Amino acid sequence: MSAVIKDNAQGKTLVSLRGLNKHYGDFTAVDNLDLEIQEGEFLTFLGSSGSGKSTTLSMLAGFETPSSGEILVDGQSLVHVPPHKRDIGMVFQRYSLFPHLNVRDNIGFPLAIRKLGAAETSKRVDAMLKLVQLEPFAHRKPSQMSGGQQQRVAIARALVYEPRILLMDEPLGALDKKLREDLQDELRQLHRRLGITIVYVTHDQEEAMRLSQRIAIFSHGKIVGLGSGYDLYQNPPNAFVASFLGNSNFLHVQANSNGAASFEGQPVAIRLTPGLSAQQDALIMVRPEKALALSAEQASREPLPGGWNEVVAKVGEVLFLGESQTCHVMTAGGTELTVKALSAAGMPMKPGDTVRVRWAVADACIYTEWAQSDLSKSAGAH
Repeated sequence: MSAVIKDNAQGKTLVSLRGLNKHYGDFTAVDNLDLEIQEGEFLTFLGSSGSGKSTTLSMLAGFETPSSGEILVDGQSLVHVPPHKRDIGMVFQRYSLFPHLNVRDNIGFPLAIRKLGAAETSKRVDAMLKLVQLEPFAHRKPSQMSGGQQQRVAIARALVYEPRILLMDEPLGALDKKLREDLQDELRQLHRRLGITIVYVTHDQEEAMRLSQRIAIFSHGKIVGLGSGYDLYQNPPNAFVASFLGNSNFLHVQANSNGAASFEGQPVAIRLTPGLSAQQDALIMVRPEKALALSAEQASREPLPGGWNEVVAKVGEVLFLGESQTCHVMTAGGTELTVKALSAAGMPMKPGDTVRVRWAVADACIYTEWAQSDLSKSAGAH
């Protein structure tokens, strides 16, 4: 897979990762990674298990030593600086609170080991308790608190000594969906109030989209997509990112000439794509919500607009999902497609119906290179 990853972040660079590598014997966990993290931003490392995101975070924290490469903060190398001297806070999925200490003493522990004075310690702990809204729980033990409350204690403990950078490794992974979403909202507000630099690791796409100003998508030890959630979703830089972030329909086509291609023997229009040559294999990617499924009757009443494509397919199933519905269809050539519509808009289809699936040429991305192993063998929605 080959892709140019554009980084459109603005502002002062706080952290630079340059040519970063981490090898475990013959296995490469992080592969020649370059990344700049801006001061005050919320950046999320998103990827599946084994993609290199947590290893990169561990090297930034100082828990892992790079095989080669450089980690710079404000231009100063951290490679040989021990974790406790890096001015970096860390929050894990396991809260790691001291069970014998109450909330107040758990939060104050990093200040105690730094031998901060009692008055200043008390002042900072009070501020943290207020920040994470746990003032009434100051004298409770961790065992007397819910998982969400314990995680807020862990966040307060990581922030109390005022680090410039906060690293978070799957911190909400053990919580149920509603509590996770509540804490995501709290984290966003916390970031806005403090202006601290946060680097967050997750495998949850929705969490990454809800929290982050930028997302770095990892695959096989490399960053294969970098940008805002909006940009990565609307214009993925490659087919892997399109497949990984959100749901996608993929149609295998053969380019004929500029603006034209062939899909399962029928002509379709495509975006003008630099470097696309005649008879070249390519992928069209269409998001399910950008596609329309029309019955034969609807299609006859609504002629195909200019700048749109249409393919004939047969309905497999229609799923009602509350505010939206999805319709799974298959073309004559065996390509599976998914169409999504708001329930209020209606989707009066049933299995076995013949439909016409339409999409605007402008809404479809074109890819000429992709890693087949990273995509389903089917060209359908993922």
